[in-house]
Amino acid sequence: MAKPDADRLRPPQGMWRRRIASFGHAVRGVWAALRSEVHLRFHALATVVAIGLGLYCGISRLEWALVALAIAGVWAAELMNTAIEAITDLASPDYHPLAGKAKDVAAGAVLLAALGALAVGLLVFGPHFI
Repeated sequence: MAKPDADRLRPPQGMWRRRIASFGHAVRGVWAALRSEVHLRFHALATVVAIGLGLYCGISRLEWALVALAIAGVWAAELMNTAIEAITDLASPDYHPLAGKAKDVAAGAVLLAALGALAVGLLVFGPHFI
């Protein structure tokens, strides 16, 4: 006999607990990166400064969205860079040209994200100070 529709749509037992736990793992990963990565702490300071400037300048909703996307892009790139460095060090504890290339490319992604965020910052905040 087929299950009623309500039973088929109900999530399996424990699914929500696993989903909530996955958020905890993600937060723990961000905190671990913040403790170990100097560059990420710099980005955290830049985030606080950008939010403070946004509040001070009274930027529009669209400007907030652009600033938020720029901040998220830099943080995501930096976290991915940290993960790539860790897994590369694990897989290749001794120097290997491909390991170095992987680390350089990941660092390049962070650089591009940071330059993009800088451009957004200049375009959003520049007119408020000129």
